[in-house]
Amino acid sequence: MRGRVARRCAEVAPSATVALNDRVQELRARGTDVLDLGGGDPGFDTPRHVAVAASKALLAGFTHYTASRGLPELRQAVAEKLRRDNGVDVDPDTQVLVTPSSKHALFTALTAVLDPGDEVLVPTPGWGSYGAMARLAGAVPVWAELSPRDGFAVTRARLDRHVTARTRALVLNTPHNPTGRVLTAREADAIAGFAAEHDLMIVTDEVYEKIVFSGEHLSIAARRDCADRTVTVNGFSKGYAMPGWRLGYAAGPRDVVAAMLAVHQHTVACAGSFVQAGGVAALRGSQDALREAAAAYAARAALVTRTLNALPGVVCPPPAGTFYAFADITGTGIPDGDAFAQALLAEAAVAVTPGSAFGPGGRGHVRISFATGAPVLDAALDRLAAFVRDLAPGRAAPSTGM
Repeated sequence: MRGRVARRCAEVAPSATVALNDRVQELRARGTDVLDLGGGDPGFDTPRHVAVAASKALLAGFTHYTASRGLPELRQAVAEKLRRDNGVDVDPDTQVLVTPSSKHALFTALTAVLDPGDEVLVPTPGWGSYGAMARLAGAVPVWAELSPRDGFAVTRARLDRHVTARTRALVLNTPHNPTGRVLTAREADAIAGFAAEHDLMIVTDEVYEKIVFSGEHLSIAARRDCADRTVTVNGFSKGYAMPGWRLGYAAGPRDVVAAMLAVHQHTVACAGSFVQAGGVAALRGSQDALREAAAAYAARAALVTRTLNALPGVVCPPPAGTFYAFADITGTGIPDGDAFAQALLAEAAVAVTPGSAFGPGGRGHVRISFATGAPVLDAALDRLAAFVRDLAPGRAAPSTGM
């Protein structure tokens, strides 16, 4: 009897970040006081006016199916936001799709633009789900390895090294998970020229857009030479502290969004009705909570990088955005990121994400999230600092059973 599981699914590894969260929950259930610096759940509550809007819609009986593309009012709010904040002009009726999470928007976009056997370039380090989504679509993710020597910049030379006749698309993420890098105009020029020369689609993930504390957020779809080849994905989880709401959106060329709509209709049909009412309030209401959160994240970023760079063998460039720091730990007594993260969890009960979760470009690094509140962050950094200072060069990683 042949295998019961499709090869493309069998070849997809479980999400490393989700697996880490599961491990943290298991240890806590067993009584271990784990301090979690591995996750991407914002340490703020959803703005009250957003929750009130959704609650009113729910209590008013707004609990049925909506138009598959999304509420017209929300699509209009998305189009207004893209024009105002990003310089991207789209028709809300034909070029915007509301989805249950930005993650689903990404998967739908990749499914719509990739055929089986197509290749998609994924800069690494980069969020692990990009490659997994491409595989689930039957395509082949190709890792374009970036370098810490220039701050993980996306350069034309690095992209040219990996393009083939089968390359169909490029994944872009800014602000960037895990490095915290924000796309520069020079990088955008290189990407635009590369995509035009090879006639590639660009799928850009901008979910951390509202968490920028150095430089400015650039949407590549705002460029005339990229508008017709770019799908912009965004959502509410990170900036608006709405991860449990599962609400995102995509905007792009009409034909691509039409194909995405077909995938969307045959998988989830529509995003939650009253959840979308909250999305309208988020985009059209006060943005004060976002600015306050960004300021808090900036202060935490400074604390994390200052603490880490004071430790022997650790190098951590300051992130320009997101709520992550990406630390090079190759100078410590445990230079392998996986072994370092395992030992830190086993010995100090602090969870961080190994760089390998973000592809081969993440080797020798760990991602440290400062999304959590200050008391937990302070305590976790104290434990991490003590752990690193106790390391002896060349020591072996301990058993990770706890």
